Order: sequence, then structure tokens, then C-alpha cells
Amino acid sequence: MAERENRRGPRRDREETPEFADRLVAINRVSKTVKGGKRFGFAALVVVGDQKGRVGFGKGKAKEVPEAIRKATEQAKRQMIRVALKEGRTLHHDMEGRHGAGKVVMRTAPQGTGIIAGGPMRAVFEMLGIQDVVAKSTGSQNPYNMIRATLDGLRKEASPRSVAQRRGKKVAEILRKDDAPVAETAEA
Repeated sequence: MAERENRRGPRRDREETPEFADRLVAINRVSKTVKGGKRFGFAALVVVGDQKGRVGFGKGKAKEVPEAIRKATEQAKRQMIRVALKEGRTLHHDMEGRHGAGKVVMRTAPQGTGIIAGGPMRAVFEMLGIQDVVAKSTGSQNPYNMIRATLDGLRKEASPRSVAQRRGKKVAEILRKDDAPVAETAEA
């Protein structure tokens, strides 16, 4: 009997300590008019991430709010993307993302800047694990389009490692060399 408890114990611990954090971004109450009156439903938008470079979003609809959130969270976990982070805290380079009328601009930032972004974009960056970023959303204020535009921009990010691999070079050859121009001018 004691062996069974021990075998079941760790499984519960794994379920209780999730590897992903989630953030509820928006809940919409929608109604359908029927013969007897109105039927209400709920649509939830959730962002999920491991705060180490993986993030995803999902939307769920149901008659009750908790069920809609659960559905959205499951969908978000299935649609996660990996983003390479510079020093584990910011983006490698500036980028833009678009989806429909939603446009976002994301810029890398020095250490200590924090997350300067609004609403749904902030949720994506927090779940991704970014600590320093400056972002601006222009165009659509719809949270669904803002999140899709943000993820579109994050998909475009290229780390020095991926660029070096694609070009068949070493990472040191790809990165900017600040010492080289100084040394050449000193010798001349």
C-alpha cells in the first residue's frame, strides 16, 4: 500500500507544479438571441509561456468562463513557438510584426529598462521571459490582432547562431567587431 502512495505522489507533484505560466488577456461575453431570450457564452484569450523563450496563445469559447479559459490554455500549449533571447533578457535585434491592421514595433533595450509595452504585448513578453524591451503597437487595438502581430514579429527574429549556421560561418564572424576598426586606425 505504501508503494502505491509513493508511485502516485510524484505524479501529483508534476501536475501541481506546471512548467508553463499563463496569463488571461481578454474575456468577451457574447450573446445569442433565441426564441426564449438570450443565451450567453464566453470567449477567452490566453497567453502561455515557460519564461525561458517559449510562448503561445490560444482562444477558447464555452458557456462558462473557467471552461473557456481551460480550452484557450490547451490550445496555447499546442501552438507554442521558440524565440532566441539575447543574454536571456532581451531581443537580438529590432523588428516589426503585422497581422491584418495590427502593426507592432519591438526594439531591443539595455539592461534595467524593463518591459515598456502595452496590454496584450506585455503579456506575451512576460510569458516569454523577456526583461528588457521597448514596444509600440500602431493600428489595430484588438487584442487578438496585437498578439498575432507580436508573434509574427518574434518569428522573424534571427539569432547570431542561426544566421551563422545558415551562412556556413562561425558566430564570431557574424557578430560586429568593435575592436577591429580601432586597431586599424591606430596602426595607420
